[in-house]
Amino acid sequence: MPIAGIVGAGLIGRAWALVFARSGWNVVVTDASRDVRSELGNRLAVDCATLEEFGLGGPVREVLSRISIVETPAEAVRNADFVQESGPEDPDIKRAIFADLDRHAAESAILASSTSAITTSRFTSALPGRARCLVGHPVNPPHLVPLVEVSGAEWTSPETIEKATRIYTEIGQVPVLIKREIDGFALNRLQGALLSEAFRLVRDGIISPEDADKTIKHGLGLRWSFMGPFETIDLNAPGGIADYCARYTAFYKRLADDPPTASVYAPDAVEDILRQWPNANGNRAERMRLRDKRLAALRAHKIEQDNS
Repeated sequence: MPIAGIVGAGLIGRAWALVFARSGWNVVVTDASRDVRSELGNRLAVDCATLEEFGLGGPVREVLSRISIVETPAEAVRNADFVQESGPEDPDIKRAIFADLDRHAAESAILASSTSAITTSRFTSALPGRARCLVGHPVNPPHLVPLVEVSGAEWTSPETIEKATRIYTEIGQVPVLIKREIDGFALNRLQGALLSEAFRLVRDGIISPEDADKTIKHGLGLRWSFMGPFETIDLNAPGGIADYCARYTAFYKRLADDPPTASVYAPDAVEDILRQWPNANGNRAERMRLRDKRLAALRAHKIEQDNS
């Protein structure tokens, strides 16, 4: 069986452990925190039970039997075929981690980072094995949301990109290729555009935070759960994308000329959102649990529909 080395076992890292393990890989996982390591088995069991409940993974005991927890990155990657790093979002820390990984992992192993916004070149330039390094940015939580953005530096070999894309596909993820380096890749740039406009609308008193969320949950999000923006506009005008652009983009052009600025995230704007937000003091852990249940149900539904 192939072996995945998981370095960093927070929300993202432990989800990656399940992604590989449910696909039949043996997994060796570590985290710098002893507390995280000691709690990891129980957290994996809870997440794995959700997968089994919705038919997204095998029996809990079987999946967990493929996962080993070790103390150091060297132990986690020594025999790994694929390494997925999910450490802090800090280029200096990632630079140190990847130097360690490059020393200890087999030369044939791919070294991937789960970073949300840091480009590969910022933390791999000095590595002897930099050609086998790339970003594999998932969506949280990756055991329930399959997208992963694959992004290399100019020195990442085409073979590394091809192999990583194939492996992500084989373990049930949906890889998309970022053709050249850009901060935030694609997903977070798209998300950032939506967030900044949502913050502006609330700041300017146009809509409440709760109603902004309803606009997505009960409006755009229903379509977006199975269609992207280009397919959406292709079907929203009789003549497809060109017809849509001719009919409707005058407003979008005016909006593009007047984008939200960084001021929408100013402390007073954030405080105003928190004053209006009904869940500011809610049970976040319970809401995360319910989120995961709903995501699992949606993922199972989409798989059923895609296979029908």
